[in-house]
Amino acid sequence: MALWGWPAVRAFRLWGAGGGRRPIAFSAGVSGVFGNGSSSKKQKLSLGDVAELIRARACQRVVVMVGAGISTPSGIPDFRSPGSGCYSNLQQYDVPYPEAIFELPFFLYNPKPFLSLAKKLYPGNYRPNVTHYFLRLLHDKGQLLRLYTQNIDGLERASGIPASKLVEAHGSFASATCTVCRTAAPGEDFWVEPFASLSEAVRSSVPRLLMNRDVVGPLAWRPRSRDVIQLGDLVHSVERLVELLGWTEEMKDLVRQETGKLTGCDG
Repeated sequence: MALWGWPAVRAFRLWGAGGGRRPIAFSAGVSGVFGNGSSSKKQKLSLGDVAELIRARACQRVVVMVGAGISTPSGIPDFRSPGSGCYSNLQQYDVPYPEAIFELPFFLYNPKPFLSLAKKLYPGNYRPNVTHYFLRLLHDKGQLLRLYTQNIDGLERASGIPASKLVEAHGSFASATCTVCRTAAPGEDFWVEPFASLSEAVRSSVPRLLMNRDVVGPLAWRPRSRDVIQLGDLVHSVERLVELLGWTEEMKDLVRQETGKLTGCDG
């Protein structure tokens, strides 16, 4: 998951991934953290500094990028994790190679594998988790500018984030397009373009935070002096950030409120 925030002072970016391989990123800025730009000394930043940027509302326009890792705590497997990922468990669908299940030519030849998988992922089968509700809280506080998601599970919408804030890069169950007449009707991976290029979109002076199980992507290939690395389980990392922000009780109230709504819908 990735978030960028553009404040009046400077930009800050937080990177983080879930499920071991897909990150998160923030951008924000505060002169107390970044300095006035006249000093050549590089300041080492921490997760607490990130929390301070958000809490002080130095970061007013946060842009978020998320991938499959944020939905694994909801019970949806990611794609590439060895053994547990979707691509490791597609034998039952009788596809020539894993990626074929998402390719239009193969779908036109044999739609059954994709339709079987889509049925499992259909909205209502899974529920948002703490990461989705953290992003909802950013929206409620007026600090979420846009959420780019590569997920098709619809859990961002289910958490209460409005469609106007979402860019669903790989589509979603909220709409569909006829493969014959191309009529639309209601109804890309973090390291794949265009997401991969966005990870390097900010200047080298902008801090970046990675939340993931391992150091991956640009923070592994081309680390910068202001990068912040938060390794471990994504949910635990988000909960720690929420704690540092002082939003723990608000988060609990939001989860209770939204879980109650979803439970009522099930009934």
